[in-house]
Amino acid sequence: MTGTWLHGLEDRARAALPAPVFEYVGQGARESVSTREAPAAWQGLRFAPHVLRDVTDVDPGVDLLGRRSLVPWGIAPTTLQRAVHPDGELAVARATAAAGGVMVVSSNAGTSFAAIGATGVRWWLQAYLPSDRTLAEPMLDRAVAAGAEAVVLTVDTPVVATKYVVGEPVWDTVQDGLLRVNFDPGYDERPGAEKATDLGPHDLDWLAERTGLPVVVKGVLRSDDARRCVDAGASAVWVSNHGGRQLDRARSTATQLPEVVAEVGDDAEVYADGGIRNGLDVLAALALGARGVFLGRPALWALADGEQGVARLHRDLRDEVVEALRLAGCRVPADAPSLLGRDDVPPL
Repeated sequence: MTGTWLHGLEDRARAALPAPVFEYVGQGARESVSTREAPAAWQGLRFAPHVLRDVTDVDPGVDLLGRRSLVPWGIAPTTLQRAVHPDGELAVARATAAAGGVMVVSSNAGTSFAAIGATGVRWWLQAYLPSDRTLAEPMLDRAVAAGAEAVVLTVDTPVVATKYVVGEPVWDTVQDGLLRVNFDPGYDERPGAEKATDLGPHDLDWLAERTGLPVVVKGVLRSDDARRCVDAGASAVWVSNHGGRQLDRARSTATQLPEVVAEVGDDAEVYADGGIRNGLDVLAALALGARGVFLGRPALWALADGEQGVARLHRDLRDEVVEALRLAGCRVPADAPSLLGRDDVPPL
């Protein structure tokens, strides 16, 4: 075997997608230092597997916010899915529903929340809050009505970081109707519609009260910030550097995950994303204490082949995770933290 299907995802997407779309999916902020470092950070971890354990039956499922997910990963929120494939979020939703996983839907989605919910997928809403919080209320209400089970508040984007575009900017090629279809017409022109630069713990309480849903905080890299989130009522903390698309040279998720788990892991669920490419990376995140992980770029690369591509992503990743758990002597993901200690995290 020269390489797995998962290993070739990026190259196949490069060949299939328009150049501006492929660049948009892959680019990081500034020099893309954080984006490049992310996969290597997981690969640098080393396991101490158990032996003489019965691994005849391995169950990769985990509980996420009180409900069972058949796999320990979900799909992270990403924009321009319908630019990657015409079916966009619907293809991702159908494939993820079939896999028994969770899909996090971007508030910038190009598909209505109602249509996504109608697929039967278990889904959470990702949200940015505007300076005038009331402007977000209609979008939040639509998500609740369509069956969203949680709100994932992204907190690492007070402004959108600079990206160095090599070719034609993707925004010059995007057709109308491919994004932000769940906002009221004229939303972006209204005073106060810009991203909030004054987010605080009080916003978690406001979101929970407004929606009646659990709140997940996405974009946390520090233990002290994680503690503030949990103390403010967050049900989960999502360790992420936004795929390297916000502050460049931010530390990798693999580096920061252990300290967040140590601080709040007994009080809230902890998730991770960034640079996860295969089953061994998933095992590494579980070993560092993550309850589950989320896939960004791999899901978009797979989406270049439509629903069947995303379905195969789930299928192949499940096979790899089950094999990795079995070889590590783990019957369930909860066994994985015994495979390595905090000192195993490589310095960057």
